[in-house]
Amino acid sequence: MLWILDPRAHFPEQKDGDLVEDGVCVGFITEKAGLSQPTVSSHMKKLADAGLVTGKKFGNWMFYKPDRSRLQAIGSSLAEAARIEPVKRTVS
Repeated sequence: MLWILDPRAHFPEQKDGDLVEDGVCVGFITEKAGLSQPTVSSHMKKLADAGLVTGKKFGNWMFYKPDRSRLQAIGSSLAEAARIEPVKRTVS
């Protein structure tokens, strides 16, 4: 996630698609992660299914970028949850 949140710092420019606007090619993610393409594709699909990234197909390749509004909403919810005092329970 950190790599695709700041793709220009972590990936070279792509032939197809803009790193920020269109997302990072799964081939670049595969190369950087040192994993197989099916493994990376499977993980990225899970992130997409969870709403953390969006995918876009260019030719034979998928490009992924973070869903920043969804990530921000999750971050806000977590920050709010961290501020709430837990209910103290007494042990009987």
